[in-house]
Amino acid sequence: MTFNDNSKLDSGKVSKRGRNAAIGGGSAVVVVGLFILSQVLGIDLMGIAGGGGVGVGGTQTEETLDCPSGAAANASTDCLMVGAATSLDVYWADTAPALGVEYSTPEFVLFDQATSTGCGQASSATGPFYCPPDATLYVDTSFFDELRSRFGASGGTLSQMYVVAHEWGHHVQQLAGILGSTDHSLTGPASDSVRTELQADCFAGAWTGAASTIEDENGVTFLEPVTSEQIADALNAASVIGDDRIQQQSRGQVDPESWTHGSSASRQHWFETGLTGGPGACDTFGVPASEL
Repeated sequence: MTFNDNSKLDSGKVSKRGRNAAIGGGSAVVVVGLFILSQVLGIDLMGIAGGGGVGVGGTQTEETLDCPSGAAANASTDCLMVGAATSLDVYWADTAPALGVEYSTPEFVLFDQATSTGCGQASSATGPFYCPPDATLYVDTSFFDELRSRFGASGGTLSQMYVVAHEWGHHVQQLAGILGSTDHSLTGPASDSVRTELQADCFAGAWTGAASTIEDENGVTFLEPVTSEQIADALNAASVIGDDRIQQQSRGQVDPESWTHGSSASRQHWFETGLTGGPGACDTFGVPASEL
C-alpha cells in the first residue's frame, strides 16, 4: 500500500532500539506471535524464553525516528512501520468500542538482533510478536527479508504492514480478555491457539479493508486505495507462514495436530473475511472446526 505523501504521521507511535540492547534474565514467557514456530518446525526458535543470549551485558540504545509524513513512510521501512502504527491506532480507537473493547494504544518497538522485553529476552530468530505483560509489539524488520528469502513470500509494503496489523490484533484480543480466557497450551487445527491466530489475521484484514478511508488529524487519508496486487501480496504472506506449508518445507510432511497458527488456506480465508466483513465478522471462536 502507498501512503499519501502529505498525510501526517506520529513518530511517537514507534521506538527503535540499537543492536547493543541489553538482555535481561529469562522469565515466564506469554508470547502470542506471528512466528512462534518451535512446535511446528520441531526446532528451538524460542530464544525469547530465557538464559543467555545476544548482547548480554551490553547497553541499550534508543533511536528517535523522524517520520513526519506519508512521504517518509514510502521511503523507508522504519517509517513504514510508523505509518502502519499511526493508521492502526486511529482505526482501533474508532472501532474497538463498537466491539465492547476499551481501547488503549500499545507500545511498538523496532529492534536489531536482540532486545529485552516484558516476556524475557528476544532475538531476531523469534520473529515479530506481541508481549501481553508489557502490551508491546516487537519487530526486527529483518524478518521481512526472511519472509522473502526463506519462505518465498512475494514481498510488498502491504505484506509488511499485514505483519504489524496481525500483532496489533493480538493487542486488541488482550484488551478484550480473549488472550487471558483461552488455552494456548493446546495445538491442532481447531485449537484455541489456532483460533486466536486466525482472528488476528481477520483483524488485519479488517484494517486493510478500511485503511484507505482512515484520516489523519487534518482529514487527509493516510493511505491510497489498496490494489488487487497488494492484496495478493498480503495473502501470499499469510500463505507462506501457514503451519502446513512450513511443516512441508521443513519436515517433508504435515502434522495438523501440532498446528499453532492455522493452515495456509485458513489464514488466507480469515484475512479475506475481515477484508470484506470488518472486525464484526472475525468470531473465529464461534464457528465449528469445519469452518476454520
